Amino acid sequence: MTRKKPGLNTICTHVGELKDEQFKGAVSPLYMSTSYAFEDVETKRYPRYFNTPNQKALAQKMAALEHGEAALIFGSGMAAVSTSLLAFLKQGDHVVLQKTLYGGTSNLVTEEFEKFGIAFSFTQNLSIEAFEKEIRENTKVIYIETPSNPLLTITDLEAIANLCRKKGLVSMIDNTFASPVNQTPLDFGIDVTIHSATKYMGGHSDILAGTVIASEEKINKIFQLAKNLGGSLSDYTVWLLERSIKTMGIRVRAQSENAQKLAEFLEQHELVKTVYYPGLSSHKDHELAKKQMKGFGGMLSFELKELDASTFMKNLKLIKPSMSLAGVESTILSPTKTSHALLSPEERQEQGISDNLMRFSVGIEETEDLIADIEQALEETRKDMLDIRL
Repeated sequence: MTRKKPGLNTICTHVGELKDEQFKGAVSPLYMSTSYAFEDVETKRYPRYFNTPNQKALAQKMAALEHGEAALIFGSGMAAVSTSLLAFLKQGDHVVLQKTLYGGTSNLVTEEFEKFGIAFSFTQNLSIEAFEKEIRENTKVIYIETPSNPLLTITDLEAIANLCRKKGLVSMIDNTFASPVNQTPLDFGIDVTIHSATKYMGGHSDILAGTVIASEEKINKIFQLAKNLGGSLSDYTVWLLERSIKTMGIRVRAQSENAQKLAEFLEQHELVKTVYYPGLSSHKDHELAKKQMKGFGGMLSFELKELDASTFMKNLKLIKPSMSLAGVESTILSPTKTSHALLSPEERQEQGISDNLMRFSVGIEETEDLIADIEQALEETRKDMLDIRL
């Protein structure tokens, strides 16, 4: 039986690869030139125009992974977010954003959009009624993130896509936490999918990049602004990213399996107050996550019960307190000190982000080793707290 479309790992490995016609090497050749011929050529190539050989090849892979028509590769996730939003918004327009978002996106909107004369509003919750309530006559875009950072809330993709279609709006999603391995929003009708490719696509904590996937029409609109803003990615990093994506399916599936086991362990621990992971039946959006996700991802958050988060992280020996996420190594951080540090305490409290909340990016280590590290750190932290009280 012949398959009509290649599977995930086949796309990761082969789609968009460049052929080494000269030496027949097994991997894509790297074209480092920033200057290309302009006479007697079909395409005038220039790095800032997102069309060097390595850029174009990787864009094909990104589009195939997200089941889109076209893609662009950016220098960072925030370059992808800002360019995509501003491509569809102008002075006098309005955008609706969900309540729980990556702190960098919230900061972009709250600190910069007023300068451009762009109005915005955040929903009170993630119900479709909450989104519809915020729509105005001048609304042009609805922007969501699911699972969200850091509380792993789930937004209904199909409902948002249908609402935007009915109202003539553009729907955008930050799909970073899920990755294309676990969720393909375009299949549910979302217009534009955005990733911080620094995370699961890069996967080794050594690449900074972003990507946007959509229809040819919408990517062309984003490109018209992108070429002027100059947020393209160097070809060397493009090449590294293509290399990393080859193992993304294997990595992310292993991380998702580990995260499920870690979430179940933490949920039962007496020193843990709350665990946020859509793979748990106790998660309020578990059924919705099952409907629109193929796996629940490698990210979870948990809140300690009467223990100091900073002390706990210092007591960890295997899991690394670190700023970013989605590498093959397990990392942990405090959102109040990192990703959401620029929000006010009141804004964090409104979103449910406490000082004792920790965001846990689960790696590919053996589950038993991760559990053992958490257990010893919790016990050491309890002893430290008792010593302080005494």
